[in-house]
Amino acid sequence: MSDRKQVLVAEDSSVIQNLTKKVLQFQNYDIESARDGQQVLDMLKQKNYDIILMDINMPKMNGMECSKQIRSMDDDKKSQVPIIAISGNASNYTEEDFQKAGMDEYIPKPINFDHLVEVVKKHTE
Repeated sequence: MSDRKQVLVAEDSSVIQNLTKKVLQFQNYDIESARDGQQVLDMLKQKNYDIILMDINMPKMNGMECSKQIRSMDDDKKSQVPIIAISGNASNYTEEDFQKAGMDEYIPKPINFDHLVEVVKKHTE
């Protein structure tokens, strides 16, 4: 079994999803991805992750609702996983909105990948 940190990237844009995967794989993280909030919940029921990078605007279930559902899970390890909000439309939300949804931090789009790596390291070490 690998001791590499497990990252779940929740993003409906395949371009951003692939870029994020490549950058974090280069930093020795194991990456899995989901295209919507429901898929995130389904994957989290099957496996533990060290951090979730959560796009806010996704089909089926957005990142805000998905984060609230994760925080209400009975399993302490799953319900306390760090969740990082990622959005290009943050003007619709305040920092308080992200905190109320249970998110730990916010990264704006376009993503500064140096900052992304710093945030992932901070929450997984």
